[in-house]
Amino acid sequence: MGSLFRSEEMTLCQLFLQSEAAYACVSELGELGLVQFRDLNPDVNAFQRKFVNEVRRCDEMERKLRYLEKEIRRDGIPMLEIPGEVPEAPQPREMIDLEATFEKLENELREVNQNAEALKRNYLELTELKHILRKTQVFFDEHEGGASTTESMTRALISDDPNRHMGQVQLGFVAGVILRERIPAFERMLWRACRGNVFLRQAEIDTPLEDPSSSDQVYKSVFIIFFQGDQLKTRVKKICEGFRATLYPCPEAPADRREMAMGVMTRIEDLNTVLGQTQDHRHRVLVAAAKNIKNWFVKVRKIKAIYHTLNLFNLDVTQKCLIAECWVPALDMETIQLALRRGTERSGSSVPPILNRMETLEDPPTYNRMNKFTSAFQNLIYAYGVATYREVNPAPYTIITFPFLFAVMFGDLGHGAIMAAFGFWMCYKEKPLQARKIDSEIWNIFFGGRYIVLLMGLFSMYTGFIYNDIFSKSLNIFGSAWRNNYNESTLRENNALQLNPDSKDYLQSPYPFGIDPVWQLAEANKIIFMNAYKMKISIIIGVFHMLFGVCLSLWNHLYFKRRISVYVEFVPQILFLILLFFYMVLLMFIKWTSYGPSPPDFNDVRTSGYCAPSILITFINMMLFKSDPNTRPECDDTMFAGQMGLQKFFVIAALMCVPVMLFGKPYYIMKEQKARASQGHQSIEATAENGTAGGAPVPASGHHDEDITEVFIHQAIHTIEYVLGSVSHTASYLRLWALSLAHAQLAEVAWNMLLRKGLQSQGYEGGIYLYVVFAGWAAISVSILVLMEGLSAFLHTLRLHWVEFQSKFYAGEGYLFQPFSFEIILDSAGQAEE
Repeated sequence: MGSLFRSEEMTLCQLFLQSEAAYACVSELGELGLVQFRDLNPDVNAFQRKFVNEVRRCDEMERKLRYLEKEIRRDGIPMLEIPGEVPEAPQPREMIDLEATFEKLENELREVNQNAEALKRNYLELTELKHILRKTQVFFDEHEGGASTTESMTRALISDDPNRHMGQVQLGFVAGVILRERIPAFERMLWRACRGNVFLRQAEIDTPLEDPSSSDQVYKSVFIIFFQGDQLKTRVKKICEGFRATLYPCPEAPADRREMAMGVMTRIEDLNTVLGQTQDHRHRVLVAAAKNIKNWFVKVRKIKAIYHTLNLFNLDVTQKCLIAECWVPALDMETIQLALRRGTERSGSSVPPILNRMETLEDPPTYNRMNKFTSAFQNLIYAYGVATYREVNPAPYTIITFPFLFAVMFGDLGHGAIMAAFGFWMCYKEKPLQARKIDSEIWNIFFGGRYIVLLMGLFSMYTGFIYNDIFSKSLNIFGSAWRNNYNESTLRENNALQLNPDSKDYLQSPYPFGIDPVWQLAEANKIIFMNAYKMKISIIIGVFHMLFGVCLSLWNHLYFKRRISVYVEFVPQILFLILLFFYMVLLMFIKWTSYGPSPPDFNDVRTSGYCAPSILITFINMMLFKSDPNTRPECDDTMFAGQMGLQKFFVIAALMCVPVMLFGKPYYIMKEQKARASQGHQSIEATAENGTAGGAPVPASGHHDEDITEVFIHQAIHTIEYVLGSVSHTASYLRLWALSLAHAQLAEVAWNMLLRKGLQSQGYEGGIYLYVVFAGWAAISVSILVLMEGLSAFLHTLRLHWVEFQSKFYAGEGYLFQPFSFEIILDSAGQAEE
């Protein structure tokens, strides 16, 4: 649990591996996932490293696997998930077998695809020729019985020159297919280029044809063009080529066309048989590959990750040993040494690896052990900044304070139950939902924070019980402590009646848990009462939250042995908060306990609610060193004896804390620097008196003196930030009251405007009306009051933790521990694929 409250202690180690055992040892460390390697070759190009050829081979294997995966997905073949445990990284000698397997599969699949594409292209050509023969036969059949039509075509295609021979003219024609959408432009171009001396007939092909190159369905049309002369023939063919129309030979004689059509149909049947066999063979190859492709991906990625890591190592002068530097958790040193021993045994090496600790001044990475419950809260902290090494970790306290502060703003038993039910469903169905791998960013955010959602819902139910609020209504579980002593006619005639808490209207015993349900019926002063209650509760929670944050800073100072920071930072900070803002909280409790509806002695009104002073006015007058001039004559302007003198002392003491925070640390650092300088001067004089045999004198201390001006500026910024922030942060916690009030009012508006009217309707029409109204009320409750209001309260809670709480003790200037882990590498690769 130490890692939960403070990051793990890290150690920089130097690792010596024999070249033959390096691969197996790094593989074992990757399975363990507890070592972060440093790059010892930062200036070496990636293409000049020792294992670059192995990495390239892995890239090539990965490319082939992606090609196989694409073909498998295109055919809709399911890929089997990895059963049981993830396979281990294969030995280097197995790379040759994997490469041969992938090469064979790729070549076979490419050959099958090429053959299938060629067969499909032939099939397309024969299909188009079949349609041409059919459609052109229809064209010719329309004209073979009418000579007048042929003569009219001939007259249309010869010139009007009277000197030209007017006899029978032999017409030529070409036939082909073209994309249907290109027909209008094709027809216009023929008309303009040939000046109207061609005759075009076209007919649509009803069924779509498959394009062999893209496998898309395309719609085409058959056309036949009649013309006269070779010049027009050449021009027509060029236009067809420009529009990418495909021309096919079409015999002039009907008998030849019928014979060709029969031959085409025979060849189409043969091609269908061959195509079916080709597709069956391709399907068998892909089904066999789909059974192992997940395993192959894992093996190749592990090999590639190992060689990438080995490229970070250095070679010794003998070229027989690899040297690495790595960060490891101090508690896991034995586990890592056992993993290295297993790797050495697997490789068959007789030289054991050597793992040495190193001394360094470099800041180690931050490593907090997490599980599926704490990881969501830890990620909230990391979103603000990664903790400085061995700094106090706010995550364990956030597990409680975050859902609680959220619930203060979202306090509703009904809405909290909806949120808790959603969070519980995500936690209960955790494994099936993870297995589905839903590709939605919003869903992944909700699912990643499922335990946060569950706790926020449960805490909201708790605060809903305290507020006695469920969908803007109240629960009368224990029975109200108030009694109505008015008759029905009095209640109907007078809407401004009030219950006197000092009479028999009140049983003089509070409601056992939370707010009395009678306040739900109050119309005149309900909001006034709830505002005063929630506003004071918000300030009390905020002050205690900030005090706790300052106390955590003491834990940091003691751990890092910053004794001066305890005296000149923690002590004045905690005194400043206690003397001003914690005192204000005490005044609230004193007011609650000292003032009532009427005094026990009716002759003394000073302890009644009539004379109760305002806490805000009292605090302002305290800071201004004056009493309240508006105090009633019969009332006291203080809550207890000696209040004014005590308040003046508190304010003066709090103000005295400011110069301590401002000048204390710079003065101490300046004094320390002078002491070191005088000590160094004395050592130099002593060395000069004793005499030295050449060489420069060694300084007495290795400390680096800070610029005192920068220290003053830094401390001034932090002091101003803390003093002003104490005021603004205390006021910032009023958002707890504001959002709680807004949520309660929105819920009440939704009830009064919708569901209340539906419940008041009568008859069978009222049932239908209630059904519709309830649907609208439920939709508004879930979409606005749960989702939108929940998101708003979540963001405000996040701000209270990041700014008001963590700023008191959390620097967040570290960097994450990123171990070499096969699990992390495979997860990131899987997310990239999705």
